Amino acid sequence: MKRIFILLLIIAVSCNSKNNETEINATPLNQNIVMLTDAQMKNAEISMGKIEQKEMASIVRVNGKIDVPPQNMVSISVPLGGYLKSTKLLPGMHVNKGEVIAIIEDQQYIQLQHDYLAAKARLSYLKNEYERQKELNINQASSDKVYQLAQAEYKTHLVLITSLTEKLKLTGINMNKISETNILRSVNIYSPINGFVSKVNVNIGKYVSPTEVLFELVNPDDIHLALNVYERDINKLYIGQSLLAFTNNLPEKKYACKIILIGKNISREGNTEVHCHFEQYDKALIPGTYMNAEIAIKQNMAYVLPEDAVVRFESKHYVYAEKGKNQFEMTEVTIGENKNGFIEIILPEGAQLLHTGIVIKGAYSLLMMMKNKEE
Repeated sequence: MKRIFILLLIIAVSCNSKNNETEINATPLNQNIVMLTDAQMKNAEISMGKIEQKEMASIVRVNGKIDVPPQNMVSISVPLGGYLKSTKLLPGMHVNKGEVIAIIEDQQYIQLQHDYLAAKARLSYLKNEYERQKELNINQASSDKVYQLAQAEYKTHLVLITSLTEKLKLTGINMNKISETNILRSVNIYSPINGFVSKVNVNIGKYVSPTEVLFELVNPDDIHLALNVYERDINKLYIGQSLLAFTNNLPEKKYACKIILIGKNISREGNTEVHCHFEQYDKALIPGTYMNAEIAIKQNMAYVLPEDAVVRFESKHYVYAEKGKNQFEMTEVTIGENKNGFIEIILPEGAQLLHTGIVIKGAYSLLMMMKNKEE
């Protein structure tokens, strides 16, 4: 009987032990809470603070490229065509308005001057003949038919000379420099603007047709930056707003710009073009260069924490909220802009943290302690 009692006692104790173990294992453990001793607190140099409000200027980051309006890009062609005799132009070279940028020669220019000079020489004879026939006709010494023929020939010749004159002007030939003893075999091509050469499409000795573009010149006075801005950010921008632009190759070199035009059409990609002027243009920037830009939006009050208070782990952001004496809970937050050592904490997601103590110094030490403990 005594043995049976002892056996039942052992079974009861064993069952009770298993129940206690089950209860202990069922107690949930918060893996995001870290507990420190006073010594650890001191060594980790933990400092506490709270979420506060500060003025934060949000940044819109966009990209685009340097563009030139049509009126500031000039394509140089030769109205009558010809062979390129000489040019010194290279891409990037600066040219002045009125400067000779190429010389074209062709026999048609010789023929054009010949026709003009011959027509001009005959004009005096036709004019005198017309006036003579007019006087004879008045005195009835000549028929109307002869008079009308002389009149038609004279006026037709005036039209011919006017036409040849305009052709000579079109080619750039100075009529004051040609005469019966001086006919030019080549014509000069002059730069119509102050600017620089963006393209050279010909070489010496090549024949160019009237429709062929020899050079492309750019006037840098109105070169601007065309940025692609998403629809959601358009209402944040305004004419005259300042921004900073930079290239991928030299991101540390910033170019100050101002917005001059905001597009009114939304593309299929959901963006529109915003045009900006460089406050000081750099000749190293050429049309077509891709650039990035940062546009500071008007300042607003935001909830912020010091940068050291926010830790990044597995592509997410966390802060350590105080849960008790030397106890801190790792809490995920959504961040906004980062400026002057402070990070914006987006609310209402972080509203529960407004009146909670936050670790503002030593947060990464807590993160290392937690992860080392897990390992």
